[in-house]
Parts: sequence; C-alpha cells; structure tokens
Amino acid sequence: MADAAAAVSRPVTAPIQNAAPRRILLIAPHDSYRTAPFLAAAKTRGIEILIASEAKHSLVSAYADGLHLDLGDMQASLQTILREAQRRPFAAVLGSDDASTELAARAAAELGLPHNPTAAVHLARRKDLARARLAQAGVPVPRYWRIDLTRPLTSQIEDIRYPCVLKPVALAASRGVIRADNLDELTQAAARIQVLLAGAGLREAEEREAILVEEFIPGFEAAVEGLLTQGNLEILTIFDKPDPLDGPYFEETYYITPSRLDAPTQQVLRETITAACAAYGLREGPIHAECRINEQGVWILEVAARTIGGLCGRLLRFGTGTSLEELVLLHALGEHPEMNSETGGAGALMIPIPQAGILRRVEGVLAAGKVPYVDEVVIHVREGYELVPLPEGSSYLGFIFARAPSAAQAEAALRAAHACLRVVVMPLWKGEREQEAGRPPSTD
Repeated sequence: MADAAAAVSRPVTAPIQNAAPRRILLIAPHDSYRTAPFLAAAKTRGIEILIASEAKHSLVSAYADGLHLDLGDMQASLQTILREAQRRPFAAVLGSDDASTELAARAAAELGLPHNPTAAVHLARRKDLARARLAQAGVPVPRYWRIDLTRPLTSQIEDIRYPCVLKPVALAASRGVIRADNLDELTQAAARIQVLLAGAGLREAEEREAILVEEFIPGFEAAVEGLLTQGNLEILTIFDKPDPLDGPYFEETYYITPSRLDAPTQQVLRETITAACAAYGLREGPIHAECRINEQGVWILEVAARTIGGLCGRLLRFGTGTSLEELVLLHALGEHPEMNSETGGAGALMIPIPQAGILRRVEGVLAAGKVPYVDEVVIHVREGYELVPLPEGSSYLGFIFARAPSAAQAEAALRAAHACLRVVVMPLWKGEREQEAGRPPSTD
C-alpha cells in the first residue's frame, strides 16, 4: 500500500511555510470518548484545536463549529482538510481513533507535516495484516489463520488448534473477540461475529468478510502508552491489567500503574513493542500497545497508532505530571514538557456492563466515591439507555479512578468501590431494539 502522497491527487495545495505554530486538526468520530480530554488539554496549554468529524448537526459546539467531513469518502474528506489548511495552516494533524488515523496520516503527508506512512497505520489497524507483518519481521506471534466468511468454513478450519481466539480484523475495544475451546464453539463464535460485522458499519468489504483466528496466548496482560519520534519509541507508562483475561470474552477492567513487572520483563516488553513498531513502519505520534507475557516471552496483541481508549489517559498525569492528551498535543508541536513523576500508585476501572437491557439506575455511587483513595466515580450511561455487553457492545458503563500510596492499594480501592455499585437493568424485550433508544459513546 503506497503512502498518501502517491495515493491521492492534489487539486488543492495548502502552503505550509507559514503554518500556525500552535494550531492542530483533530479528526474524531462524533461519539469518541477522547475528544473532550483533547479539548481540555488544548485549553490548558493554549493550543488552538479544530475538530473534524461527521457531526454537522451535533449539539456539542466543538463538533458543530468544527470541520465537517464524510469519513466514508476519503478523497472528499482529504480535500476538505486541504482547503481549510490553505485558509489557515495547521502545525499537525492527528487522528483520535482507529477510524480516523489513516485519514490523518494522509492529510499530514499532503501538508508536509510529521506523520506515519499510511501503509503503516493501515497495518496497525488491520489485525490480520499486522499478524502477517510481525511474523515476516521475526516478532513472535501465535499460530494464526484467516477465515473468509464468503466461503464454506469446513475447509478453512481443519488445522486450527484449540483453545483459540476469533477476532474481527478491524474492530477495537475487544468487540467481537471470542475464545473457542472446540469446533462447536468456533463455529458458533464465527456465526456470531458474522452477524456483528454485518451491522458494524464497516465500509470495506474485506473487513466485513474476514475473521482472524489465533492460538490462545495464556499469561499476564499489560498495556503500554508511548510516543514515537522519527521511529524512536519513548515509553510513557506501563499498565498492569491484574484481572485474568481468559475469555470467553475479553472485557477490559482494571488498569494499574506503575507496573509491578520486574525490570528485565519491562525491558523485553519495550524491545518487543519497538520491534513491532519498526515492522509496521510506524514513526510518529502516540502508540497504544497490548501485550501478553508468559514463560515464552512477550507477545504482541496489538500496537495501535493512537492513544488508549476511554478516559484511562487521565492516569498519565500520575506517572508524568501531565495528561496523555497534553503530551500528545505538545509532541505534535515538537514541544517537550518537563515530566514530574509522583510516588505511590494509581489506577482506573472501566466499569463493565453486567447484562443487556435498559439501564434503570446505578446504586451505590456515593458510597463508591467515599472509599479511601478513590478520586472519582464517573457514570457515562444515562438512565433509559440501552446496555449492550461484549462481545457485541463497544462501551463501558463508566470509570472509577483511584490514587494511593502504592499500586496494590490503588487496585484494592477500585475493587472496593466497584463492590459498592449495583446496576439495575430492565430486560430488553423483543422489538424494543427498533424503538428509539440511546446508546453510550463508543470506546473505539
């Protein structure tokens, strides 16, 4: 896949020599969790930020007053961005989510701004292509298979080993990720994912018609936030994910920092992620990596060319003294703030959705907020909204944040606060799904 400079025409050329030094374009889906933290970070640092999205009629002013795109038409969106840059130049173009990183890379390439090659961003977003590239580069990967849903399954699954994990090739937030321990479970999971893909709004046929299957990797899971500068990786923080993530679904819950992994393991983690970035060709901007660690070493689950999902970026303030979004914006401008690490530990819980239905209320929020070391309890989903758990869902009920003298105490506080909550859900009867019902924002 060629870089953007060769992939698109240039009927509009935007001058960059007089680029405004502190104006950034952020391309973001209208329901992204990340937009508000980026806007807050920009305000804190005196950075002008313009939101580009499809939300022309949004009630949120940042979307309504921003640049309006049709993200389904890459060429038209690109030309809209170039016209705006010609009117008032940008110093950087960023994509907040998987759905926008490729367009951001193309626009930055056209404007002569630091960027990742679009082929690299595409690889990072496509799980099947990423697996193939890592294997080609010698980065350890589990045995894997690609299922074409337009063909009969029987001939494609004969050699699959169990337990295995089935994944859509282009969805995020563990959506559609299902473990199978035998042939029957694999067949059922593939059918379930096929239904999900049909309604997921994926624009490319290849992404709607393929499933990645890979051998299940046992072990401890960790997440890593980093920044790339001309291919050099700076690790911002390593998060422990202390809950066992063994399936059948893989819902994110606890993120704890600083990591309690020993120094040699952290070094191997760093080296493996660096090798993955190099294999993809990623060179600039934020990366979010998910890894499994066991006796055989460090295994890459994903390296995405974006920041972490949800509101967990708040935890970077504990480790660096600066929010993740501030770090990303300043990095895009070529600025390097001082980092002031704090002692102790911090953590976040992405509150899982307990069951499908209509949310009636969440009880115990005040009690959860009074648990020692808990900083905040945030419930995002309003009463009356539909709850859709994994593997079909893509959102969380909310977040709990804690800060404590140690990582272990922060984790214990989050667990105690979660135990205070009681989520009351009304069953969703057949036919209600077609009625007018709200949904919480996506974590993609």
